[in-house]
Amino acid sequence: MTTDIPRVDPGAGVDPGAGAAPGMRVAPVATLEGVAALAGVSKSTASRVINGSPRVTEQAIMRVNAAIAQLHYVPNRAARNLVRRRTQMIAMVIPERTAAFFADPYFAEVIQGAAMYASSTDYTLTLLIESEADAEKTHRFLQSGSVDGALLLSHHSSSATYLELSRSLPVVFGVRPLDDIGFEAHTVDVDNAAAAALATQRLIDRGCTRIATITGPLTATAGRDRLAGWRATLETAGLAGDPALELVEEGDYTPASGAAAAERLLARGVPFDGLFVASAQMASGALSVLREHGLSVPHDVAVSTIDNNSFSTDTKPQLTTVDLHTSEKGAEMVKALLSLIAGEAVERETWIPIELVERGSA
Repeated sequence: MTTDIPRVDPGAGVDPGAGAAPGMRVAPVATLEGVAALAGVSKSTASRVINGSPRVTEQAIMRVNAAIAQLHYVPNRAARNLVRRRTQMIAMVIPERTAAFFADPYFAEVIQGAAMYASSTDYTLTLLIESEADAEKTHRFLQSGSVDGALLLSHHSSSATYLELSRSLPVVFGVRPLDDIGFEAHTVDVDNAAAAALATQRLIDRGCTRIATITGPLTATAGRDRLAGWRATLETAGLAGDPALELVEEGDYTPASGAAAAERLLARGVPFDGLFVASAQMASGALSVLREHGLSVPHDVAVSTIDNNSFSTDTKPQLTTVDLHTSEKGAEMVKALLSLIAGEAVERETWIPIELVERGSA
């Protein structure tokens, strides 16, 4: 298919000799004005075609693209971003202690998924670990116009300040914010209550009747939701018992905290034949304590957990767990953020699928 376009000087709107030495002929640089003139459209129409606006006709698109090809026109991305006030940069913000960030494979998996998706777009992903000494430094950077949007990923921190930030900057949360300031956030997450229910039901299906749990931090949404999922599943099975006698201990998603919580559970002197642990890191620590106390897994105590990573496969026995597809979560977070930046409608909540992975511990 051919497109008839008027023949005009390709260098229209350009000074071909600007900056050239006397007697030297310099090839004219194609400009937006030249593209518009060659295509027989206005400069604004040519600009809309180049920027992918839907407010142009198919004929105009063909004429402008033909002119671009003929002139070898290269859009000035920096100028386009200046007009749009875009930086083509997005930030993954981690409000966590640096040591905890590097020790937790959850963050690496989410970032990997986010980076791979971002690499297929015009956007660059940058990583910001919130300063432990000066959290406001991160906030100032995000508000400086240095990025077009932010992804927030954390186990522990309060999200109130980031919810406030999301009024003026596109923000996608990797965990449903615990704080309620009357502003509904955009989140990409798993159903943590459902994940806990799936892991707990596996123990019940094995015949466990006295099931303890080690929770994540109860100051965070995921920790609370996983506790609620465990409790609801026991209630449905008629195994809940007296709430005051629940076998519940809290951890902070580290192996050491899982080991300490397991010690506290055993110190109560109340037998249990099942243990749901809210993360594979904590479960790996709990396994070592059970073994030290002469308890065999899964024969004496069956164990199930959440997170399908190295902490669930480097143990003996390997851990039955719920796979949260964290890499997919990272990709979906970027996808949602770029849609927000583009002014498109985005669902307030995007749920990542989960699945039970059965191994030797339960």
